[in-house]
Amino acid sequence: MTDPEISESWARQPLWTASGLDRQQLPSALYVVATPIGNAADVTLRALWVLRNADCIAAEDTRVTAPLLKRYGIRTHLVALHRHNERGASEQILARLGHGERVALVSDAGTPGVCDPGAVLVRAALSAAGLQAQSVRLLGFLPTRVQARRHLLQEAAARSDGFVLFEAPHRIARTAGELAAVLEPARRIVLARELTKMFEAVVQTTAARLPQAVEQQGERGEFVVVVDTRAAQDPDRVTLDDTSRRWLQALAEEMPAARAAAIAAKVTGVAREVVYRSLLDSRSG
Repeated sequence: MTDPEISESWARQPLWTASGLDRQQLPSALYVVATPIGNAADVTLRALWVLRNADCIAAEDTRVTAPLLKRYGIRTHLVALHRHNERGASEQILARLGHGERVALVSDAGTPGVCDPGAVLVRAALSAAGLQAQSVRLLGFLPTRVQARRHLLQEAAARSDGFVLFEAPHRIARTAGELAAVLEPARRIVLARELTKMFEAVVQTTAARLPQAVEQQGERGEFVVVVDTRAAQDPDRVTLDDTSRRWLQALAEEMPAARAAAIAAKVTGVAREVVYRSLLDSRSG
């Protein structure tokens, strides 16, 4: 069977139409594809669709993956990515992604990166997306109680590592405003909507622009918000905003300056010495 004939036979499959796959787009990206463990029939329709339409497939062992592809009439080009060449192969794949290609990553069975090769490539591809976080905390869905939400977000904002949270469409605007209030304005954020679904959208923005990014996306679909690692602070350039200064002054009227500065630093995420210096400057002025 020739390649055009294979393409036509794929296009005629009623399952693609019934599942909506024939209307889904595959933008340039790294697709981590789980393959069957033991039973070839366990493969998903989306996995087959991605493998069929990718520009290349990076496989742990091409000799193992090839029979699976042949079974389903898939002739996508295979490249090897295993434990012994993972770093070098990852660089080549990143170059492909940089040229706008779509790369599918598979292991012999199961999900790449989970006890299988692929973690190096996945981390590198995430770095290419602009995130620098080496460690990421999963916050999940935020508490519904206002005080609990505020405390959790303030605590997460004050830490240096990145964090991920999930949000429902009817609450995303409020959460965006809360994040913009507690994070440094330039802190990088990835806003993802409807991940793995037909109308998937991924937008890179900053804390200051997050509410606007949410407004542009609209309140539809489940959201994932990824907050990048906190940038190192330069004490000579970081300052408190007007609101923070006012309540810092109120705290300082009720307790020693050092104690007030420590509390303000924990809440705002600004270094304690910067807060303390700001308080002393205001008193001397």
